[in-house]
Amino acid sequence: MFVMALPSSHTDILPPSTSELLDGVTRFSAELGTMTDLTAIGDRIIQELCHAGATTHGTLFLLDREHECYRRVSTVGPIALALTPPMLAISHPLPHHILTINRIITRDDLAGDLQETDPGTGVHAAMEALQVTRLVPHFIKNRLIAFSLLGIAQPIAEENALTKSVLAALAQIATNALDTIVLYEDLHRSHMLMKRTDRLKSLETIAGGFAHEIRNPLTSIKTFIQLAPQRKDDPQFIHGFSKMVLDDVYRIERLIQEILDYARYMEPKLTDEDFNDIVASCLHFIDVKADRQGIKIEKELAPDLPRVMLDRQQIKQVLLNLLLNAVDSMAKSGGRLRVQTRKLTKPGDIVWVHIEIKDTGEGIQETNLDHVFDPFFTTKHASGEHEGTGLGLTIVHQIIQEHHGEIRVESSVGVGTTFFVSLPALPA
Repeated sequence: MFVMALPSSHTDILPPSTSELLDGVTRFSAELGTMTDLTAIGDRIIQELCHAGATTHGTLFLLDREHECYRRVSTVGPIALALTPPMLAISHPLPHHILTINRIITRDDLAGDLQETDPGTGVHAAMEALQVTRLVPHFIKNRLIAFSLLGIAQPIAEENALTKSVLAALAQIATNALDTIVLYEDLHRSHMLMKRTDRLKSLETIAGGFAHEIRNPLTSIKTFIQLAPQRKDDPQFIHGFSKMVLDDVYRIERLIQEILDYARYMEPKLTDEDFNDIVASCLHFIDVKADRQGIKIEKELAPDLPRVMLDRQQIKQVLLNLLLNAVDSMAKSGGRLRVQTRKLTKPGDIVWVHIEIKDTGEGIQETNLDHVFDPFFTTKHASGEHEGTGLGLTIVHQIIQEHHGEIRVESSVGVGTTFFVSLPALPA
């Protein structure tokens, strides 16, 4: 929270001149237009209103619709924090009176427009307690989205009308800025809620899939436990069945970990990265495994590739998953793994970085292509520890979506599979 040191005595405050007030309005409007942070906007608003009103202190309160109150977002002056509470109820006398009058209110105005049966508990008392001399409303379509409380002011005789006009202009500029930033934050919250809802829907599918996938391993474990006391002296049975049970335990562990990875939403921590460097690092990781299985790696990394804002660890997870899938698809008879990066320009001169990962493996049937990113869909049917869980590509798809990128796949049975991944590049 911004706290600006101002003189503690109102007798030291000099009212700004007419030209200073008008220049301040222009400057204030331009500055708010460049700000995107609510706290910074709130600080700048109350700072400018205090300057224009020649006040010792001030506080901005913003409507909190979720908790049905107005919360303090910014304060100026050394005594304002001690004076003002962190929130005021919507029914509090100050916002209630502002809603009734719908204009800037000074303490002197109250005698003319206020009819209070008990002044000791109403607006008079509230303004005295907070040492407030002006109430500045911020209305959007008759809705009070915020209000500013301005402290003790230097009496201004000839410029009083002008000061009110300038404060009104500043208040309207501030209102527009607050409305824009609040709408943006509401949109962001709605977007996050939609993403969480989508993940919950996916988790319904995952829960059903997990129950199905775990049934067979649990059956073998249960059978082993039931038969072990009777067959404990049979080494062949103990050795064979214990190996099967251990594979099933590994599978259950892997299922649980992948479900946790998918369910645990991790917003990407974006950093400026060299995409080719990440690709090269992932290829180095799989090089030994590929060589052992007779797979030749061909790489073509574009030298003019633009830099990208991405989460390095998440994109490495994507690439390693796609590369290891490609290697696994060629495990029986070897083959070629071709990795190519290039710059891609899409309509509107939007630049992306693009990677193609192509293998000469078994391929995927055309009827299955539309389901490769679905939870628990897998074309790997090896048993035990290395059996596919069908969540790897689901997680890959989720990460690419979070990076505002695109991923698609082409495949032909007996020919191979190619994955295409595109990510938006940094502007040149």
